[in-house]
Amino acid sequence: MPKPVVPQSLFSETLAKAEKPALKDCSDLELAQALAGRLAIAPNDWHQLKGNRKARATEQAAIALVYLLKDQPEEALARLQQAAGWLDRSIQAPPCPTHGAKASTKDSGS
Repeated sequence: MPKPVVPQSLFSETLAKAEKPALKDCSDLELAQALAGRLAIAPNDWHQLKGNRKARATEQAAIALVYLLKDQPEEALARLQQAAGWLDRSIQAPPCPTHGAKASTKDSGS
């Protein structure tokens, strides 16, 4: 006999109800750390996302929240300024160290 199909909305509501108690038990710092971990650019994605302004700004803003909750306002401010720099285009990704070295070698030989 086939299993009954559960409507997607019912599944989503059940999942949401199941997750709420777990979130409610977490401290603000734990939630911020989880968010920062989720938004961090993984090493495997670095080359693809290093110039993605939204990804970089979100990553920095989440890290800033962690520092703020740890009562380290100077570190939080530095990360917020980085996030703003990504958004207002005042900063850009540095070249990859291995690729940058190759490019500078070519430039110096010209």
